[in-house]
Amino acid sequence: MKILVLGAAGMVGRKLVERLARDHHLGGRVITAMRLHDVVMPPAPAGMPFTVTCEESDFARIGEAERLISDRPDVIFHLAAIVSGEAEADFDKGYRINLDGTRMLFDAIRQVGDGYCPRVVFTSSIAAFGAPFPEAIGDEFLNAPLTSYGTQKVIGELLLADYTRRGIFDGIGIRLPTICVRPGAPNKAASGFFSNICREPLAGKEAALPVSEDVRHWHASPRSAVQFLVHAATIDGAMVGHRRNLTMPGLSCTVGEQIAALRRMGGEKVVARIRREPDAFIQRVVAGWPRNFDPQRALSLGFRAEATFDEILRVHIEDELGGVIS
Repeated sequence: MKILVLGAAGMVGRKLVERLARDHHLGGRVITAMRLHDVVMPPAPAGMPFTVTCEESDFARIGEAERLISDRPDVIFHLAAIVSGEAEADFDKGYRINLDGTRMLFDAIRQVGDGYCPRVVFTSSIAAFGAPFPEAIGDEFLNAPLTSYGTQKVIGELLLADYTRRGIFDGIGIRLPTICVRPGAPNKAASGFFSNICREPLAGKEAALPVSEDVRHWHASPRSAVQFLVHAATIDGAMVGHRRNLTMPGLSCTVGEQIAALRRMGGEKVVARIRREPDAFIQRVVAGWPRNFDPQRALSLGFRAEATFDEILRVHIEDELGGVIS
């Protein structure tokens, strides 16, 4: 089995590659080659029993998608994206990468023909939904995003469903919750503060909180995100049916509940490292985001996530801090 990972240098991409490299197989099939791509050079896992190729280039450049799928990968993980805050701030860049790049990839697969039909796993987002929201968003709620990023992701979802219907590829779209706690340095995502207010204090650093503590949001850990991707790559498409885009399970909690879990894990000294610094731009963006879901379709298909924020913090402490809080 050959695998292509687009966006392999990102946090979720790196963790997915680490998981695949450790397992050496996907869905019972042995991995024989893995191609990793991003706008910056993705790191290569060491000591692999199969071929690993790492590349950096502009994903949305004319002809790039054709080159990347030239060896006909069996599974394509499409994680490449301009994140929410940056897509909102840079209109042209967001549409060029998130929409044009996705369309070029899908069309490149179509042009191969000759019976080529890979599984394509597309990472969408809960930004696909816009206010006003019900108490919990179910599987029948309409896609009406209130951001450019959400709009770009919804268009990608529609393309994925149509190209799958036409037999061009076998696509599964997964709407990821906000992934928390993200390791590493802060990125340009408007949702970054959800992780920052946990990661930095646990590491002995200060972090800014730009919104009020009553802001509620939908979360899952990086460990769950990787499992979502693996499950989406291996699930029987016939079980999913024609509606190929799924909202992933997660945990709905407020910022205040995050901080309470942080206090239980690290004590008052850790929580004291959070500074209140209101940011009108972030507040405006977050106000249009969904807060709670009832993802029955995904749950019925075997997707799972954490049940408490304490569990999410525990995953971060185990996977990133070696079990030690600063």
